[in-house]
Amino acid sequence: MSKDGKRKVNTAGPKSLLIKSIVVAGVIVMLVAGVYAFIESFHITAVEVEGNAHYSAEQIEEMVMSSKFSDNSIFLSWQYRNKSITDVPFVERIDVSVVDKNTVKITVYEKALAGYVQYLGSYMYFDKDGIVVESSDVLTPGIPEVSGLQFNHVILHEPLPVDNEDIFQEILNITNLLNKHGLAATKIQFDTFYDVTLHFDNVRVLVGEDADLDQIVMSLTGILPHLKGKSGVLHMENFSESNKTVTFEED
Repeated sequence: MSKDGKRKVNTAGPKSLLIKSIVVAGVIVMLVAGVYAFIESFHITAVEVEGNAHYSAEQIEEMVMSSKFSDNSIFLSWQYRNKSITDVPFVERIDVSVVDKNTVKITVYEKALAGYVQYLGSYMYFDKDGIVVESSDVLTPGIPEVSGLQFNHVILHEPLPVDNEDIFQEILNITNLLNKHGLAATKIQFDTFYDVTLHFDNVRVLVGEDADLDQIVMSLTGILPHLKGKSGVLHMENFSESNKTVTFEED
């Protein structure tokens, strides 16, 4: 009843309720569309991968962005916040950072491998201390094979059981020198006296026991291009600062 004694009539009929429902539904749709558009604006369109050698950029990207919503930078930022990927063979860790809302940077820190030995049909990769860090049936480019080491067993995550443990420091020195001068040996071979032969595909470089390895490797940068496609032995056993004579004995 109103103050004048008249009964109020509810004018909110079915049509009015329908209009209100439509308005509410429209607001909800607009809100959902706005949220969706906001989330979609963080869709990743560019992925930068650096530090990878053993795996391709595409393989690294698949490892990092394998979950359902990992193509969204908000989700990816939350997923890898203060967290690295550490369970990938040959890799120490993988860090993921969001550059901007559409760009992600993936930084790969691979294990420092000095070389590998072949054992029971597998490639056993070891680090600078001779510790076997990975076993694989896949050959990694750029990592030299090391032959001539004597051992009767190999255990993952333990040092190669060789008599001369100083040999690993020599291998590291050789690989560091090769990397310094932009060379990659396919094999580092030791004889029974631990004299070294460096293999560059079919060219074998004989290195003397007391040779100046730095001078030899530096000279190889100018010699090897002239021997490309050839097979034979490059004698550098007596190579030194004062004696730069080398001979190539073709197969």
